[in-house]
Order: sequence, then structure tokens, then C-alpha cells
Amino acid sequence: MKTIFTAFVLACSLHGAAQKFVTETSHVSFYSHAAIEDIRAENKKASGIFDSETGEIAFSIPINEFQFAKSLMQEHFNEKYMESDKYPKGSFQGKVTGYDKSVAGTQQVKASGKLTIHGVPREVEIPGTIDKTDGKLVMKGKFIVKLVDHKIKIPELFWNKVAEQVEVTVDFTFKPQ
Repeated sequence: MKTIFTAFVLACSLHGAAQKFVTETSHVSFYSHAAIEDIRAENKKASGIFDSETGEIAFSIPINEFQFAKSLMQEHFNEKYMESDKYPKGSFQGKVTGYDKSVAGTQQVKASGKLTIHGVPREVEIPGTIDKTDGKLVMKGKFIVKLVDHKIKIPELFWNKVAEQVEVTVDFTFKPQ
């Protein structure tokens, strides 16, 4: 995955007419409602790049940087579910459609591409918005991830504590490269 991300960055840098943007700030969170307990976590360490000319986008999220209210939840998340030592990053590589770089303000968009979590890639479509203000782009989206789609197993002992799907929210501020 590191090779793919590097290749994308290199390809974007060679395309002279394109306007490239890199993450200035990021906020990725997820919410899981289960019978016993709701689970929330957030991560502010994601990085990405967006080419406004072609619509190509890529981002990477370090899995072990998700922060939980309870340290035991964080430990279980990294060791029992996500195996973050084995699969240290989640990533998305795809294309944004519906964005017109000549228009200021908020636009409805869709990102289509490959979401890789727990080492398992899946084709996804993520609805969202891009708000162009003062030369920066704020991208927001919300989508559902089913654990089974990425071969994330719930130990039997925790079946009533962990939902089979989570709601993921992404919020990136991009600045010109």
C-alpha cells in the first residue's frame, strides 16, 4: 500500500497543470452501536492528497492512532479486532466525481474507489461534500463499514459488545501543495 500511495503522489507531482492539495488537518471517527455499549473512537493522524484536475484522491490512516474513551477498548481494538501490528494502516484510493474546481462554496460529491481495511480491499462509494473556501478544500463524508467485508472477526466473548457494522465519518482540510 505504501508503494501505491508513493506512486500516486509521484504521478500527481508530474502532472504540471493539475492543482494538488495535501492534508492540513484530518479527523476520522467511527461509531458502533451495540447491545451492551456504544463504541466511539477518533483519529487525527490521517494523511492524504487530492488532485482537483483529475479528481484522484488517496488517503492513509494509521490504525493504532484511533483514540478511545477507555484504554481497554483501545487495546482490544488494536489486538483482537484490527490486528494493527499486522495491518498498521487503512487506506482509500479512488476518484472524486461531482466537483467543479471553478465553483466556490459547498458541492455534493461522491468518492469511488478501493477502501482497504485489515488488509482487505473493497470497492466503495462514499457520498460527501467539498467546501472550497479561501483556497482550501474541506472534504466531509459519512459511510458504513461492515466488519465481515474486511474479514474483521468478533470474538465470541464480545459478540454483544461489538456491532457488525460501524459508521465512519471523515473530515479533511486540504491545502494547496
